[in-house]
Amino acid sequence: MNNQIQVRNPRSGKIDYGINPLTASQLQAECHRLRKSQTSWQNLGVAGRIKALQDWKEALLEHKDELIASLILDTGRLSETLIEFDSVISGIDRWCRLAPELLSPDPDKVTAISFIQLQQQLVPYPLVGVISPWNFPLLLSTIDTIPALLAGCAVIAKPSEIAPRFIAPLTKTINSVPELRDVLLYIEGAGETGANLIAEVDLVCFTGSVATGRKVAAAATQRFIPAFLELGGKDPAIVLASADLDLATSAILWGSVVNAGQSCLSIERIYVAKSIFDNFVEQLVTKAKQLDLNYPLVKEGEIGPIIAELQAAIITEHLEDAIAKGAKIHCGGQVEELAGGLWCRPTVLTQVNHTMKIMTEETFAPIMPIMSFTTNEEAVHLANDTSYGLSAAVFAGSESEAISLAKGIDAGAISINDAGLTAFIHEAEKNAFKFSGMGGSRMGAAALKRFMRKKAFLVKTQSFADPWWFDK
Repeated sequence: MNNQIQVRNPRSGKIDYGINPLTASQLQAECHRLRKSQTSWQNLGVAGRIKALQDWKEALLEHKDELIASLILDTGRLSETLIEFDSVISGIDRWCRLAPELLSPDPDKVTAISFIQLQQQLVPYPLVGVISPWNFPLLLSTIDTIPALLAGCAVIAKPSEIAPRFIAPLTKTINSVPELRDVLLYIEGAGETGANLIAEVDLVCFTGSVATGRKVAAAATQRFIPAFLELGGKDPAIVLASADLDLATSAILWGSVVNAGQSCLSIERIYVAKSIFDNFVEQLVTKAKQLDLNYPLVKEGEIGPIIAELQAAIITEHLEDAIAKGAKIHCGGQVEELAGGLWCRPTVLTQVNHTMKIMTEETFAPIMPIMSFTTNEEAVHLANDTSYGLSAAVFAGSESEAISLAKGIDAGAISINDAGLTAFIHEAEKNAFKFSGMGGSRMGAAALKRFMRKKAFLVKTQSFADPWWFDK
């Protein structure tokens, strides 16, 4: 039976690609192969694994044009694709630089009992499963894969069926590195394949929606394996009266519409001090209108297409709900179909409130709904009135004023006088709040150590009876 999954082109709307998922038994066999090879990979040591990752980096650079072309077909955009590729290359270098120190075992130490010595060993999980989304297909499939490999794990990755074209050229690069090809595999497939993958691995990393994340967590719990979940967001930006409006509007515009708003770090709701509200809206609308669609040529404009067809329906639903409840649109305001592709221009809305889906549910679009506030306490309350807690942004005249307010926001990473800094700053460890995720930080040192278990050796160093033994 033909179980091919058809894939839509986001720029043309045409079905022009197909993928063939592995059967459950085929997937099981591949996982067995990867698991069998993991011991040799681990025994290479940190230096050997670093060399293999550096060889992979060179293969990626060699196939850069082919990878970029496939990613453009997957996502319909160019500028973010170039940044995405460069981020993967710099990610390999960053983790290779940090790994030797982070993977060094703690020195032996004497415990609270003087004749008991503590030695520790770091033990990688044998097989890690990575399930990644469609908005940054290459980057988000490697963000967990690279540190897991350096930790000594084998990895099987299943990117989204919506943007799978890059898998074929990426596999070429993997297969060109002998040490890597037996411990890293990218597979095609949709939800069923992802579920089958969880049934075979020792740890799972998932990036995607809250709804699917719940299913992943439940499946991992049934198998008693760790699950690291990076889920949705409804990131707020707060602009205080003292803020530099030119800086704030430029930062928020970028943070809201980069990759057509299809990013977990996107600013999706904006709260502005009442005294500067009108000036803020005027400046933001002026700047938003200067951005053009990435159409008809991929090298033109700044706003790419809506990648997932189902997402376009959600965007339309949110806009129609807001308009029906009294929202005012200052620019943009609809999903357009151009030559079969679906597009949304930068959209600014006012007269919005928290009864509207556009203020409470993840929209994943270049849409900027703005509310005013009168006190800092009200701004923090509005920012926290959400089931999400991924990241946020605060703008003020001074760092201290912004940080003082930011301390009250329930979010894992807060950009101060900027937006979306988690896309560029990887040293900061952070945890998602509420339904935005679960598990250890994928940033900072903890991101690598998630893939290791600590084993303790408690060594008795002297030959005499312990004082707590039975005295008989």
